[in-house]
Amino acid sequence: MTETTARIVSSEEESLILVDMNDNETGVLSKAECHDGEGVLHRAFSVFLFNPDGELLLQQRASGKRLWPLFWSNTCCSHPRQGESIEIAAVRRLQDELQASAALEFVYKFSYRANFEDLGSEHELCHVLLGSLDDTVTANTTEVEALRFVSAHKLEEELRANAEQFTPWFKMEWQRLNDEFPDVVARYTNRR
Repeated sequence: MTETTARIVSSEEESLILVDMNDNETGVLSKAECHDGEGVLHRAFSVFLFNPDGELLLQQRASGKRLWPLFWSNTCCSHPRQGESIEIAAVRRLQDELQASAALEFVYKFSYRANFEDLGSEHELCHVLLGSLDDTVTANTTEVEALRFVSAHKLEEELRANAEQFTPWFKMEWQRLNDEFPDVVARYTNRR
């Protein structure tokens, strides 16, 4: 997991899919414009990958990220492109960021808005997917500063002690996964 590569895989100019609260497409807008001010609701996804020991792969967002740089978050998160399903987009992005592949399971979707200082906001309708990781990963340093595996128990301790070091969507997603989908989480974390 110590290998790295550097390749640009996204830009502020790329088009994001705008949606309504029912996830119906309403248009497209640049990534930069979607994240300006209070943000514009757009489609997104978050992936949580677990190793065979039941540990979650966390990523620390790259220092060059406009929003939440150097914050810890779930394994991978991004946006589908026009005409691309969530599943295809998630597979693409796992390759782009981690040179990894995994079978993914959709669990739920939700909308949220979170502001980051005066630099912009995330306003997303986010699809949450879980999967198992059996291969090694190679971090793309344009997207990922660092990677680490953490047990569910250790993660919960860290979230209680240092919640400010984690992205807001990750905290919301992890809480909801454990509150509403404990059986799904248990399949991946080996908790019964």
